[in-house]
Amino acid sequence: MRKRLERLDRRVLRAMRTRYHSPEAETAVKAVGMAGEWGAIWVALGVAAAAGDGARRGRWLRAAAAAPTSVGLNYLVKLAVRRRRPRLRRLPPLAGAPSELSFPSAHATSSLAAATAMGRVSPGARLPLYAIAGAICLSRPYLGMHYPSDVLGGAALGLLIGRLWPGVRPGDPGNRLIDLVADAARSSQPPAAGAAGGDGRSPAAPQASPGPEPLGRD
Repeated sequence: MRKRLERLDRRVLRAMRTRYHSPEAETAVKAVGMAGEWGAIWVALGVAAAAGDGARRGRWLRAAAAAPTSVGLNYLVKLAVRRRRPRLRRLPPLAGAPSELSFPSAHATSSLAAATAMGRVSPGARLPLYAIAGAICLSRPYLGMHYPSDVLGGAALGLLIGRLWPGVRPGDPGNRLIDLVADAARSSQPPAAGAAGGDGRSPAAPQASPGPEPLGRD
């Protein structure tokens, strides 16, 4: 069974790597892949949404942070699995990567994590968010960078991260935790130099009351 799945995986990869590969198509798909590097497009989308939606600014920014964070989590899985990137005869990959480890795809993980987290901020935006994530996922085997199973595994991991990502919906437990951390950070800062007195000087220490006067001599 495993051998059959591996052969199917390689067959689908070869089909995606060899079909619909005009120069224009390859240029466009390379641009899509570059946009997904390190979750860059998701950070940009989150920042843009936060700038235009003041009421949910913090939630958009927290959702955008899911993309680069999930890249780090993805790499931990890569180190555990240690699957090598595909190599097809006479069909070199059409892009580069910082690592030779293949499973799961970091592009898929970061894209699905961010799209899912942002979709929880704005459910009405889920369709275009998942469309962008899907395009990034498809770019990986098209460019020969990943087996299709790498993409499926990365997408599953990203969906899980996005569903569990805190602080993106009203009433999320993560919202309270983030507020507590922010309050603790503010309270740990030393008081400003001028906070002691209105003229910037520390208040004078209270003077001891004078003791009873000594009794006079008879």
